[in-house]
Amino acid sequence: MRNILVIGSGKSASSLLKYLLNKSTAEHLFITVCDLNLNAAKKLVNHHENAKAISLDIFDKVSRTNAIKNADIVVSMLPARFHIEVAKDCVQHGKHMVTASYVSPDMQALDADAKAKGLILMNEIGVDPGIDHMSAMQVLDRIRENNGKIILFESFTGGLVAPESDTNLWNYKFTWNPRNVVTAGQGGTAKFLQEGTYKYIPYHRLFRRTEFLDIDGFGRFEAYANRDSLKYQSVYGLDNVRTLYRGTMRRVGFSRAWNIFVILGMTDDSYTIEDSENMSYRDFINAFLTYSPFDSVELKLRHALKIDQDDIVWEKLVELDIFNPNKKVGLKKATPAQILQKILTDSWTLDENDKDMIVMYHKFGYEKHGKTYQIDANMVVLGENQTYTAMAKTVGLPVAMATLGILNKKITTPGVQIPITKEVYEPILKELETFGVTFQEKEVPYLGYNPLNN
Repeated sequence: MRNILVIGSGKSASSLLKYLLNKSTAEHLFITVCDLNLNAAKKLVNHHENAKAISLDIFDKVSRTNAIKNADIVVSMLPARFHIEVAKDCVQHGKHMVTASYVSPDMQALDADAKAKGLILMNEIGVDPGIDHMSAMQVLDRIRENNGKIILFESFTGGLVAPESDTNLWNYKFTWNPRNVVTAGQGGTAKFLQEGTYKYIPYHRLFRRTEFLDIDGFGRFEAYANRDSLKYQSVYGLDNVRTLYRGTMRRVGFSRAWNIFVILGMTDDSYTIEDSENMSYRDFINAFLTYSPFDSVELKLRHALKIDQDDIVWEKLVELDIFNPNKKVGLKKATPAQILQKILTDSWTLDENDKDMIVMYHKFGYEKHGKTYQIDANMVVLGENQTYTAMAKTVGLPVAMATLGILNKKITTPGVQIPITKEVYEPILKELETFGVTFQEKEVPYLGYNPLNN
């Protein structure tokens, strides 16, 4: 039997484990799932004969090292900041490793040692990053092989609620880490390339600089810029491209309303609120508004942000119950972002029968024989239930497929990798199609124009 160690049994691990367990007999696999929460690991293993669940504290070096030593390959489904210790152990003990997270500087620093030992440290093999890389490179390589010159590349992804479960005015519910949603866009100015000109959007303007996207059968969406769209320019071979833009998708109207929280400072995670535990939701909102002995919190907020009472944005705020004087924050020494997350979780948590949705949209512009062309490609994946979500499917399946590909020596290039080569993306994208993860492509007139340029 070949031993696969899966560290972490969070929400994105369900489809990963289902895939590996279904393949375990034919592929001679034994899967060990470890987590600090043993019950969570046991639930995923579900008494399968080719798997076991163990309790593991990732900070216990002895236990962590022993678990890694006994594996042929390690899959880390931990929060991104914890991957590096696992990766160091993998390199030291000669084990391949797969993770869905972005390559950190510390991870990249292991590249030479991994190559020297013939080890693969595969990163960014989830949905975004992951499926976005693979699907983009497949089309980019095809265009270049047909003598096309890439002049535009835009890519957008959104983790959203499925249409049948879309039951609030924000058209949004948490389908992944709520903290990442609340703090999105912070930590730097968004930068991208537009028609040969570098563009920059500071955080306080990010959610008012959006563009519209239409997807057949699912309507209109909006997108705001990711922090650094230029990160993959050289990686994708786009050094001479005129437009390069990566963004996050939401339903139309979300960003305008979200910008209220940004303006007030409620997404700030850099300081704590005094006596936050005893504050009401209403107290929290009032803390960011001017003092008035006469005006209500509602009136002060509308006046400060020039929101009309019949504006849909106002209705969205009221829907969150943020003016409730009886609901307590209940968090000690909490940052504004943590309190906002608590408030939003009350309203945006998926109900038992809710389903999520992953939407991805690529635009490719290219020149060939003096003419310009554009290809639009989009993917929509709907979740099955609260266990096998669209997020778990699109993150877990590529991770699992890459893991098996490395074990079977179909993926062989050593070092710190992301899935941008044909040996990785061709077989995985082909297999993903059998799971309903497919892209619809269409030729459209090349516009070369983006509203963000205004």
